[in-house]
Amino acid sequence: MRVIASSVRKGNILEKDGQLYAVLSAESFHPGKGTPTTQIDMRRISDGVKVSDRYKTTEQVERAHVEDMNFSYLYQDADGYTFMNEENYEQIVVSTDVLGTQAQYLQENMKVQLSIFNETAVSATLPQRVTFEVVETEPAMKGQTASSSYKPAKLSNGARAMVPPHIQPGTRIVIQTEDGTYVERAKD
Repeated sequence: MRVIASSVRKGNILEKDGQLYAVLSAESFHPGKGTPTTQIDMRRISDGVKVSDRYKTTEQVERAHVEDMNFSYLYQDADGYTFMNEENYEQIVVSTDVLGTQAQYLQENMKVQLSIFNETAVSATLPQRVTFEVVETEPAMKGQTASSSYKPAKLSNGARAMVPPHIQPGTRIVIQTEDGTYVERAKD
């Protein structure tokens, strides 16, 4: 299916030169003078090589036909991450390459949308926000203002995030899965 480059989003699967590519990021640029362009960073699914291409925003690219299906995350082992199809209870193992840095935000029974191509998962979409507990962080420094300064914190999943100075160990916070940024305190 052909689509214009400016409509491509993170997680889309593109077909180029007979190969499949997972879109890591897509950003459109509209300079004051000149032609608007779209920068697309992709990972070749077959071997994991990262590629970056620039297109005119109205240029056509080939979007691969993949089936988006809902799965529940079960567990991780040496083979990868195991998910279960909620409709027929079939299980599928997804490699670490497909999940990338998002893997650290997986939680048991989390609902994840997997893009399936030829019975293989080629990309995963996690919920936009997840909640974790802060297990370790530095104490707030006197005189720090909450608006401008952040401090490092270790979360219950082992990931690290930058949090406002008022956040203490034991606090549950909401994290954006796309980039790992702090959103807010969890409303329990």
